[in-house]
Amino acid sequence: MRTMFYSFFVPALFVWLWSTGFIGAKYGLPYAEPFTLLLIRMLLTLALLFVLAFLLKARWPGWHAAGHLAVTGLLVHGCYLGGVYYAIQGGMPSGIVSLVVGLQPLVTAGVAVLVLKEAVSWRQWSGLGLGLLGVTLVLLEKFGGAGNPGSGFPLWTLIWAALALAGISLGTVYQKRHGTTADLVSGTIIQYGAAATFFAVGSLMLETREVEWSVQLQLSMAWLVLGVSIGAILLLMWLIRRGAASQVASLFYLVPPVTALEAFWLFDERLGPLAIIGGIISITGVALVVSQKRRS
Repeated sequence: MRTMFYSFFVPALFVWLWSTGFIGAKYGLPYAEPFTLLLIRMLLTLALLFVLAFLLKARWPGWHAAGHLAVTGLLVHGCYLGGVYYAIQGGMPSGIVSLVVGLQPLVTAGVAVLVLKEAVSWRQWSGLGLGLLGVTLVLLEKFGGAGNPGSGFPLWTLIWAALALAGISLGTVYQKRHGTTADLVSGTIIQYGAAATFFAVGSLMLETREVEWSVQLQLSMAWLVLGVSIGAILLLMWLIRRGAASQVASLFYLVPPVTALEAFWLFDERLGPLAIIGGIISITGVALVVSQKRRS
């Protein structure tokens, strides 16, 4: 029973926590612009992480390793979260944003071929093709409008979603190529610090930085900081120490359907038959790539 708890329920909890990040963003964005909201989130998270680093006596990396961590933070947190938040603010349903950025294992595999010269099996190529086909079907339904009036979203939001996908994919490859053995807490602080700088510059250049501190925003921020930025990281630390981190990767392709169900329940975001089929095809493609990584 305990083995089952460690091997399934705890990794599934991590996946659920990650999926709620898309929901928390949608709750908070009506009251603050994306980069401004993310800057506040990063600063609050950093304050808590510094306390955690002090309590755990975290080891700090050297300048060279810190530089690589900062680049990873700009890509994985800065570009990824910034793109996700602007896409959601622009009207793209959170479930579809999750599906698009959920292609990260597929894009990472493609980038790894070009940058790291990794071999790609037929299983991975099949997964890549299915993932792209699935997302295409989802987008065709949303922009086609047939039998689904008013459900579309601005085309420019795809640019932000693509930026998020590129950021987390390139960041993953960069971390793999220049990865360090830095303490997880101190390394996360450096990554979040770089992302906070990125969001500060973005908010100064693109936004009014006005914030309406409604109860909904406060609750959303509390969850994004404690539940996602802190809770998910602590859970990941717990999993890594017990050697179960690979199972988090194997369950990660469940994030899009979990997010879609949450968005349907909370925001009445509906997907038509073509989008549902496309989502299943896309998730199957990601699952093929993830399962291949575990076997290799």
